[in-house]
Amino acid sequence: MTFGEQPAYLRVAGDLRKKIVDGLLPPHTRLPSQARIREEYGVSDTVALEARKVLMAEGLVEGRSGSGTYVRERPVPRRIARSGFRPADTATPFRQEQADTSARGTWESGSEQAEASVPIAERLALQPGDRVMRTRYLYREAGEPVMLSTSWEPLAVTGRTPVMLPEEGPLGGMGVVERMAAIDVIVDNVTEEVGARPGLAEELHALGGVPGHVVLVVQRTFYASGRPVETADVVIPADRYRVAYHLPVK
Repeated sequence: MTFGEQPAYLRVAGDLRKKIVDGLLPPHTRLPSQARIREEYGVSDTVALEARKVLMAEGLVEGRSGSGTYVRERPVPRRIARSGFRPADTATPFRQEQADTSARGTWESGSEQAEASVPIAERLALQPGDRVMRTRYLYREAGEPVMLSTSWEPLAVTGRTPVMLPEEGPLGGMGVVERMAAIDVIVDNVTEEVGARPGLAEELHALGGVPGHVVLVVQRTFYASGRPVETADVVIPADRYRVAYHLPVK
């Protein structure tokens, strides 16, 4: 096989990728061995190894100890619906993170006081080191991990109030809008910025992902009369979910 200007290992990886996508190498099929790749494509062991590394980094194949490298099952992406904040009667944390009213799920959470880092202080219009309540969530639907969320609320707003702990007290387990309203803080706006990056090892472990996989990160901030009162990073596995927005037309 003659290769053009593209590095040989990328050409080999591209051909193998096409076979996987086209179904010629279906899920759970063993990937050709390094020796076979070398012979079939007329490349060196180094090129064959690098091509396999590319497919593994892309999440198309996985290594099985003592057995070899196999084509991974490719999940069919599902939609996570998002919109602005919801009415108070549906403002549970799971609904807060997924606007689809048919969505049912559970979550695990833990809250602790912390100092605002420089990025979080900027998002909350605070000084670095100001005290915040940090809450981490793991959301599941039908037992499957769906997304992670870490939220930060200024203790200057919620400190020494009944809603200081998002998952405890009379409004524990409700969303930001209803909890803030209980202390006369009226949320009237929310912004979301969506980006993508490689998942951190601990994120992918919690979400059942493969090292190197990409995650979507939704950076959300709630405002009350222009003042940010909560900000959060929502982390979603990009290979299993698509984020769909439902926006009202004014």
